[in-house]
Amino acid sequence: MKYQQGCRLAALFCFILLWPKTKSNLMISISDIHKSYGEVEVLKGISLEVAKGEIVSIVGKSGAGKTTLLQIVGTLLRPDSGKVIIGGVDVTALSENELSRFRNRNLGFVFQGHQLLPEFTAVENVMIPALIGNATRKQCEAKAIELLEYLNLGHRLNHKPREMSGGEQQRVAVARALINGPEVILADEPSGNLDTINKEELHRLFFDLRDKFNQTFVIVTHDMSLAQMSDRTITMQDGRISC
Repeated sequence: MKYQQGCRLAALFCFILLWPKTKSNLMISISDIHKSYGEVEVLKGISLEVAKGEIVSIVGKSGAGKTTLLQIVGTLLRPDSGKVIIGGVDVTALSENELSRFRNRNLGFVFQGHQLLPEFTAVENVMIPALIGNATRKQCEAKAIELLEYLNLGHRLNHKPREMSGGEQQRVAVARALINGPEVILADEPSGNLDTINKEELHRLFFDLRDKFNQTFVIVTHDMSLAQMSDRTITMQDGRISC
């Protein structure tokens, strides 16, 4: 009897450990990804699964392959071999046009340098992905204003990037990433150019967004405080996952 109870407890424990990776809860599945540039193999068989609503940080030294992996997950770069499945869709099998549509509807991007267009206002910058997705201008503007106000930028709606602080610009970039309601947010050193206060605010914002919208975050970062806050930290070394 004790043996049977022990087996049941062991089985339950294993189920709890594996639960975030069940198929119904799986958002990203990366299988044996390889990528080379000329003679240099940058990714050497990366496999990784990320659950829906999970915040995963990818850390490692410069040159470890972190950004290349993020670009492949973001469909900005094709792997030489292997498979990437996002939300049940094998994105490595899509054509370029299909990838563009998928990227616009399902993925949001936050970069270290904001990458806002300097001639456009905050609202106009946020609207761009929705306009590309063929939403009406009225719909785009209403959604952009809603997001900016949610991110405490209601007083910056008509300001251009040069008229905003670094932290404000990055929040505009986050709003732009959210405009199409993507299931996955990919961030590459999102707080790298921010001071301590703005950095901490941005980190808290990611978790608030996850809790509100159940979005999945994959974040490449050198910031160990952000990595420690994450649900899981993946360390890369020499093109492989080391732990």
